[in-house]
Amino acid sequence: MIVSVVSMPEGVVARVALSEARERLAADDSVIVDIDAAEDAPSDGQPLARLLGLDDKTWEWLGRRNEPVRADYHAGAVGCVVPVIDGSDVKHVHVFASERHLVTVHHGPVELIETFIGRLPEDRPSGGATAVFLFLHGVLQVFRRAAAQALLEVGEVEEAMLEGRASQHVHRLAHLRRRAAQLHRAFLPYSAIAQEFLAHRRMADPGLSEERRALNRMHERTVQLVMMEIDSLRDETRRAADAYASLVADQQNLVINKLAIASVIFLPLSFLTGFFGMNFSFLSNSLTGEKIFLWLGIGMQVCALLVAMYVVLYRTHWRQLRGDRSHDAAHSQLPDASRS
Repeated sequence: MIVSVVSMPEGVVARVALSEARERLAADDSVIVDIDAAEDAPSDGQPLARLLGLDDKTWEWLGRRNEPVRADYHAGAVGCVVPVIDGSDVKHVHVFASERHLVTVHHGPVELIETFIGRLPEDRPSGGATAVFLFLHGVLQVFRRAAAQALLEVGEVEEAMLEGRASQHVHRLAHLRRRAAQLHRAFLPYSAIAQEFLAHRRMADPGLSEERRALNRMHERTVQLVMMEIDSLRDETRRAADAYASLVADQQNLVINKLAIASVIFLPLSFLTGFFGMNFSFLSNSLTGEKIFLWLGIGMQVCALLVAMYVVLYRTHWRQLRGDRSHDAAHSQLPDASRS
């Protein structure tokens, strides 16, 4: 278990034992305690909250593995479990904050925690409440960057598909759809709990300072914005997948058209060879000679091709093309007011 204590507002980081971290939390100094409980479990089977001096049963979940997203408020302190994007994974960070203290607990290294601690000398939060809002703001920014990066990749895949469809495009789209689903699945519980918790805090504590209310409102707006961006990413991935399916369908239609043209040519030949290959006395005795072969064999084939081309090209495609042109001409003659 790795325990780091950051003195505020100086931002000095020190690695200490868990017992010393408890003493620092019991003092009046403003500190931030970060605990990486990747391997070691608390000794004697006691909850991590008790080892930190948080004896209230409300915080017994602090540091517990596989704890879902949640938010609690008791005796002027707030505790929550927040999802954090760490590369391609989603990790859950446990947060406990009072007026002067901030405790973060996670299992394994988290890049956001390192970035947050590294910026403390510049941000210099005045207390635990300000520090927790800074940390949560960093969580939301990581989600926004992940959604924006995935959205840019969707646009790149769409442009590549228009230039020339390839098999790797469908694999990238599938990966991006899984990424969008991962972001949505991770952020949706936090979005619901955060908005419900912050609204309840404003109603339950009329004496909340204006600064704290402003931070709450800003956090709520940012949560809604991130949720909309993730929903937009999901819609874009669906639209890109539909576009890919449309390109595949168009290519299949071209193949079917080519097969139809080939069948128009060879079906009359198949009929003639099958018909004249029958062993009837009339066909065997009467239809003989080179002229009859030319008239019936080649002539019927040419006539069948001409009829087929007339039906396919003129009766179908040409009439459809002429109808489109007449519709465009009629539309161009309409006045501007009727067109609008």
